[in-house]
Amino acid sequence: MEKLIPLRLSILGHPQRLAVFRLLMRRFPDQVPAGEISAALGIKSSTLSSYLSALMQADLVTKTRTGTWLLYQVNMNTTRETLDSLYLDCCRGRPDLCSSYQQPVAPKDQHMTDRKYNVLFICTGNSARSIFAEAILTAKGQDRFRVFSAGTQPQSSLNPIALEMLKAKGHDISPLRAKNVEEFKGKDAPEFDFVFTVCDQAANEECPTWEGQPISAHWGMPDPVKATGTDAEKSLAFQQAYGVLNHRLQGFAALPIEQLDRISLQSAVDEIARTSG
Repeated sequence: MEKLIPLRLSILGHPQRLAVFRLLMRRFPDQVPAGEISAALGIKSSTLSSYLSALMQADLVTKTRTGTWLLYQVNMNTTRETLDSLYLDCCRGRPDLCSSYQQPVAPKDQHMTDRKYNVLFICTGNSARSIFAEAILTAKGQDRFRVFSAGTQPQSSLNPIALEMLKAKGHDISPLRAKNVEEFKGKDAPEFDFVFTVCDQAANEECPTWEGQPISAHWGMPDPVKATGTDAEKSLAFQQAYGVLNHRLQGFAALPIEQLDRISLQSAVDEIARTSG
C-alpha cells in the first residue's frame, strides 16, 4: 500500500484527473457512465479514457460493464486507505491537528434538547424533487429539523403537478418557493448540518463549499418534470419520485443523529441511497 500512496497523490495532482475524481466522489455511491462524465466536465472521450485508466491504475476508481455500458465508481476503500495513511504519516495520528471530521455532529452541549439540524436539498431546478424533500422532511422531522431546498439554475419556478401532489398528500405548500443556492452562501445564511443533492446534474456540478463541514450525500433520481407520455404516465413519474424520497427520509428521520460520529453518520446516509433507490 505504501508504494501506491505517492502514485495516487501524483495522479490526483493533475487538475483534470482530480476533477474526474471529485465528480465521482460527489456522485458516490452511483456508478456513472463515461459519457456523462465527459459531458459534465467538457472532456473529450479519448482524453477522459486516459484519465480514468490512470485513476484505475492507482485503484482509486473501479469499472463495471453492464451490457454495452462502462460504469465508473470511486473505490471508497482505497480512498479511505489513502486518507488514513496521510493522517497517520503526516499528522502522526494527532486528532487535534487532523481529525476534526471525526467529531460528533451532536451539539457540544448535550443538554440542548431544543437543538435543530439544518438540512438543505439541492437539485437543478428546485421545482419538484428538492421541493418534495423539503416538504416531506418538514412533516416527518417532528421539530428536529429546519429544512431548506434550492436549485442550481439561475431561474426556476415550482412545478404545478408537484404542488398539487403535495397538497393532495396533506402537505402545507404555502411556505414553498423556488430558490437558488446563491441565497444560502451569504454570511447570514444558515449553517447546514446536512446537504443532499437529489439529481445527478446538480451533483455533477462544482458545489459550493459549505461552512461548518456538513454531512453531504448524493440521493439522485430521475426528474419527473422530464417525464413524457400520457398524463397518467407523467403523474406516475411524480408519484415514484415522491415515494422514493418519502422512503429515504423516513430512514433519515429515524437516525439517532445525536449518538453517531461523523463517519458513522456519513455511512448511514450513503446506505440510505443504496437501499432505497
